[in-house]
Amino acid sequence: MRATPLVAPASGPYRKKPLELGDNLDAECPVLKRARSGPDPELSPCLLPATPAVAPATQLGPYVLLELEQSSCTYPALHCPTGREFTCKMYPAWKACTVLEPYMRLPTHEHVARPADVLLGSQLLYTFFPQTHGDLHSLVRSRRGIPEPEAAALFQQMVAAVAHCHHHGLVLRDLKLRRFVFSNCERTKLVLENLEDACVLNGPDDSLWDKHACPAYVGPEILCSQPSYSGKAADVWSLGVSLFTMLAGHYPFQDSEPALLFGKIRRGTFALPEGLSAPARCLIRCLLRREPSERLAASGILLHPWLREDPHCISPSGSHRWEADQVVPDGPGLEEAEEGEVGLYG
Repeated sequence: MRATPLVAPASGPYRKKPLELGDNLDAECPVLKRARSGPDPELSPCLLPATPAVAPATQLGPYVLLELEQSSCTYPALHCPTGREFTCKMYPAWKACTVLEPYMRLPTHEHVARPADVLLGSQLLYTFFPQTHGDLHSLVRSRRGIPEPEAAALFQQMVAAVAHCHHHGLVLRDLKLRRFVFSNCERTKLVLENLEDACVLNGPDDSLWDKHACPAYVGPEILCSQPSYSGKAADVWSLGVSLFTMLAGHYPFQDSEPALLFGKIRRGTFALPEGLSAPARCLIRCLLRREPSERLAASGILLHPWLREDPHCISPSGSHRWEADQVVPDGPGLEEAEEGEVGLYG
């Protein structure tokens, strides 16, 4: 069966590719074909594993999908004609318009990742993103915080991505450090990994009613009883949590009990880490305001003195106070929990 390449806007980087008749795009999941597992003649026998490793792979048009990653919908992929590595994210085919609409709305931006290729089968949509080099959450955790000059350079890229989305009518909703990934091996250039949870606005009103958020990054207005909230202001709150965490190495609001955590967020009280420069402290306070209307807009953050100063002139962060339950967690934790309103706030 021949799959139908999805038609993409002229401004996007998608490339329509014809698929071979033998390509399997109709399975619920790609059929894994066992790769040849004989000994590698280049290796000495003593270096070979006791049990030959079998690498699962499947052909999908010009791509080979390799082993399944942690997410059940994500595969590393190899583009056979060029040898380039990609990440393949899969979605139900009936969600194709919803998944791709934000990319069609948003003009290309250097800090927002876009699919390099899109393939549509009868049951699954396959999107191929360029390979990345780790995420910001992992960097912050491994280093227990980032010095101000480096944090300013990275945070400016994050804000630029969010401001671009807001300007073109997209609310990102589920912002967190893990969603920003490095596009270069030196880990100096960030991109928003995808627009998977973005909400497309149909006018100037950015009111949202769904309470979809990550517990550690959720704004106090989402936790209140009012039915709607400002989506853009909620994104700015999440940026404030991200900035605090980058500089301090721990979340501003943290507790092992969700009810206590949400109580701290509702009160909006937090202790700034020692050693921060005055502009950095000012910016954090401008973002983590309980009243959404008092927060800076994303475009206004880019004008803040902390981001406009020469990064090398910013005084480095001083010592941090650490608590075991405040350190950014490794693996599944508060940042990975993504449940509905009842699960988060009930």
